[in-house]
Amino acid sequence: MKYPPAHPLPPLREVINAHGLFATKALGQNFLFDEQLLDRLAAIPGSLMDANVLEVGPGPGGLTRALLRAGAKVTAIEMDKRALPVLEELSQAFPGRLTVIHGDATKVAPASIFGAEPYAIVANLPYNVGTNLFTGWLSGATWPPQWTSLTLMFQLEVAERIIAQPGSDAYGRLAVLAQWRAKAKIAVKVHRSAFTPPPKVMSAMVHIVPGEAPEGVNPRVLERVTEAAFGQRRKMLRQSLKGVPGALEALDMLGIDPARRAETLGIEDFVGIARKLS
Repeated sequence: MKYPPAHPLPPLREVINAHGLFATKALGQNFLFDEQLLDRLAAIPGSLMDANVLEVGPGPGGLTRALLRAGAKVTAIEMDKRALPVLEELSQAFPGRLTVIHGDATKVAPASIFGAEPYAIVANLPYNVGTNLFTGWLSGATWPPQWTSLTLMFQLEVAERIIAQPGSDAYGRLAVLAQWRAKAKIAVKVHRSAFTPPPKVMSAMVHIVPGEAPEGVNPRVLERVTEAAFGQRRKMLRQSLKGVPGALEALDMLGIDPARRAETLGIEDFVGIARKLS
């Protein structure tokens, strides 16, 4: 079932030409215009009928259209003031379904938007802030989080780091933070030619849902441990973790050889270390 607009919408390319809204490298913008692809992306979280959705960096509103067609109630945070008139037109086409906040998403707390209500996050993230936003959404002390799922576009290399398994070249801090209490998968790979302008690399939509959190682990401690361990990933743990108080003692208590390197430890090993330090 699709939620129809109040009036027909012009093609996205016509919209950006009419408003002179061209992607800028400074804002990490790459626009998607393929309506069928956008509908596929909006369908990844499942039914969004009357669901709250947070979108970051909507630009000309391609993904926003698809989310609104799926019946979502969208709050979009956009830094580029050039996009505001376009989004206002979209708001008029879907009365009462789209709220636009002009600002920096890294400085807006979702709780200030949604109160205590649950929400999904769906976004073609600007490349220059995507990872910081992602790790912030994963780091909450309260679990399960207020968000029901994250459906986010990343460069394929970053997406592969998020879902990586121990021992692989891509395995690192992002994988641990994404997987220690959540489930992550690549839902759709998107060819660079789908974007305007085309980025230099392939992209992928990653879908993450909360899982069960291990007991007795402070997420901030886990973040500190992984940051230290993978910040010097070619060094042995005895060297990379020596600046984290109690970490070497935790290795000893867990029977983890301090001569190992971070990429050889499983996620459960990092959870164990963080639990001892928590």
